[in-house]
Amino acid sequence: MRRDPGAGSLRSFPPLVVVKVKALACELPQRFGVPLSRFSIPELRREAISRGIVAEVSGSTIWRWLSEDAIKPWRHRSWIFPRDPEFALKAGRVLDLYNREWEGKRLSKRDFVICADEKTSIQARIRRHSSLPPSPGVNMRVEHEYARGGSLAYLTALDVHGMRLFGRCEERSGIEPFDRLVDQVMERQPYRSAKRVFWVMDNGSSHRGAKSVDRLQKMWKNIVPVHLPVHASWLNQIEIYFSVVQRKVLTPNDFSSLEEVEDRLLAFQDRYQETASPFEWRFTRKDLERLMDRLNGEPAISAAAA
Repeated sequence: MRRDPGAGSLRSFPPLVVVKVKALACELPQRFGVPLSRFSIPELRREAISRGIVAEVSGSTIWRWLSEDAIKPWRHRSWIFPRDPEFALKAGRVLDLYNREWEGKRLSKRDFVICADEKTSIQARIRRHSSLPPSPGVNMRVEHEYARGGSLAYLTALDVHGMRLFGRCEERSGIEPFDRLVDQVMERQPYRSAKRVFWVMDNGSSHRGAKSVDRLQKMWKNIVPVHLPVHASWLNQIEIYFSVVQRKVLTPNDFSSLEEVEDRLLAFQDRYQETASPFEWRFTRKDLERLMDRLNGEPAISAAAA
């Protein structure tokens, strides 16, 4: 029994045809002058037929071929190639700090590691109607329409090994708000009298480059600023906490005022650290070496082979 090929065929296809369609699915359409960002199943079918790869084939057959190999050309993932020439050096220093090491030596009990950053443009969305709680068989309902109640920046610092949080809300981010966060931490013990307090930061405008290092060390002699590579915020442990805040406090965004946003953020911060333990950071220097080998297109050399 044979069905209409346009509606799906029971015929078997030569392996070469299957391989060519899969190869086509892995291509970027614009490389062939096709005005598409990516191929969908119907477009793959049309392209395969127009190229003479196959006389006729159904979309369901192509779907099956791709599903068997987990090839899904309609999906995409954003990424950014490290462009900092000192990426490995800077990233390695931060990974050492997470492992309680600095320049080949173990940190002392009087050394502390702080991760800091700003979560900017947090809005207060004042819903037209109050959100309704979930009930049996019904999800929580949040009104689509809202009025904008303003926005704020949440500046936060995390003691990586002690799991202590310090945060403040400001109208906007900038040098002065960030310096207030630094003072908020450094004025307290044990940081005030610590031997060294390493501050892990990205390259945001309020704490970028040599000028920020000079400024912070003039404020506090025991501060050691440590900058991440460019575009490597994923190496900053404060981003893990921010992701928790996004899920548990800011989603869905339903507040009566900007003051309520601030109150809830700071109240959650206190609640969170009551039971929080240090993050289980698993990305090590060995992982970094493998990543750099892959980005450089070089085969990784095992310790045994070396």
